[in-house]
Amino acid sequence: MRSVHAKRRLASILIPILGVTSSGIAVAAKPGGNKTEPAPAQQSQQFVDSIAAVVNQQVITLQQVNAEARAAQQQLQRQKIPVPDFSILQKQVLQRMITEEVERQEADRLGIKVSDAQVQQAVQTVAGRNKISVAQLRQEIEKSGVSWDAYMDNLRKEVRMDLLRQRAVDSTIVISDAEIDAFLKTQGNQLPSAAQDPRAQQPQQAAPVQQSGPRVLGLAQILVAVPEGASSSQVQELRKKAESILARVRGGADFAGIAASSSDGPEALSGGELGVRPAEGWPDLFLQATENLKAGETSAIIQSGNGFHILKVLTRGQASQGGATAPRAPAPGPAPVAPQAQQQAQGPMMVTQTHARHILIKSSQVMSDEKAETRLKQLRQRIVNGEKFEDLAKRSSEDVTAPQGGDLGWLTPGETVPAFEQAMNALEPGQISEPVKSQFGWHLIQVLERRTKNMENEFKRMQARQVLFQRRIEPAFEDWLSQLRSQAFIDNRLDPQSNRNRR
Repeated sequence: MRSVHAKRRLASILIPILGVTSSGIAVAAKPGGNKTEPAPAQQSQQFVDSIAAVVNQQVITLQQVNAEARAAQQQLQRQKIPVPDFSILQKQVLQRMITEEVERQEADRLGIKVSDAQVQQAVQTVAGRNKISVAQLRQEIEKSGVSWDAYMDNLRKEVRMDLLRQRAVDSTIVISDAEIDAFLKTQGNQLPSAAQDPRAQQPQQAAPVQQSGPRVLGLAQILVAVPEGASSSQVQELRKKAESILARVRGGADFAGIAASSSDGPEALSGGELGVRPAEGWPDLFLQATENLKAGETSAIIQSGNGFHILKVLTRGQASQGGATAPRAPAPGPAPVAPQAQQQAQGPMMVTQTHARHILIKSSQVMSDEKAETRLKQLRQRIVNGEKFEDLAKRSSEDVTAPQGGDLGWLTPGETVPAFEQAMNALEPGQISEPVKSQFGWHLIQVLERRTKNMENEFKRMQARQVLFQRRIEPAFEDWLSQLRSQAFIDNRLDPQSNRNRR
């Protein structure tokens, strides 16, 4: 798969006003919340050195954990979710902080940085999806009790995580033509509902108002994680833990409260809520486990590569296209096609395609942005002086297309990341761009030619590919993150048992 291509994950940056971010900062308050109880004084004296955890060489202090835990208390109370004991809340918060620190370190290792312009674009996207101005968004955020600076800081983390996922995981998802053929056959060769019109110049805009939308499914989960390389006795012990939790849920205990106190999932402190998305966007395992469940019902225990899951169906039905965005961030992957675009797609789809090639220099701790940009400027000058683009691409490009002289083939609108596409569209055939930065690194782009083509059949296949991608990216990302954590040195001093479980 060509690394310049984007399988856009909107979940990270399209954070709805009514929701909660994955890092635990509430985006808006629900009325009727109780006042936060102060943390027990003895908790702050738990460790003399005030070190809660060490992640590789980075320290997480108990003071940081307590601050996050108090914020989590407020969040849970606003959501009317039973708040666990503060000691349990500390452990849940610390696990989340450890994961975020591992992600941050990996992003730094890969040279992934988030610019202020990218954060501002994310803010505008959030406001646009909720059909309000940025000023109104800020008012709603601050009305909820969250400072604008805290919200922006969290949003920056979300954008960074999105870029990291694109860089590390997206290119590992390979959808074969045979799989696309089989999927379209099961759909009766009809257009899937959870894909994106490649002709749309602004694919992140909200769909036109309609009476109803695609089938949607909202889920929450409690995850009992199984560490990589766990022994059979450990697996059995963790299965018994999951069975005990399921018995409590089926005995009438509050699902969200148990998730907050017991789930190992990153969404634990949001009551385990995974969000509402088109049904096709969920992993196959989740779809199979919940296909016969009604809203409010809970699944049996299901096992994946990450552990044991207990799922609760929050909502099931048709999506309304006319209101604000759902209370949780949408699914990973492309946004749904607007119904109007689907109708237009039934006939000929004349699309302008571009044949282009590029040279990619990736940013890293060794190759800074400045060095990468300078390197491409030097290569561009050599091309202007008469050297062949394809020869320099073969020797210098860090993309998988290097052996082909950087040739990307025919590109359809929406197929590449926005920064790349915008620069490419500004070129005439034969022209070479200045260095262009994307989340994958720095590019030198040359447009070879353009053509107009009927893309009706290709569009159906692209939609099918995107739906299949949506189903696979989440499990793949969780597997990758689990491996990343297992490779890191983690000393969790609040929960030493979790250190033993990793070994």
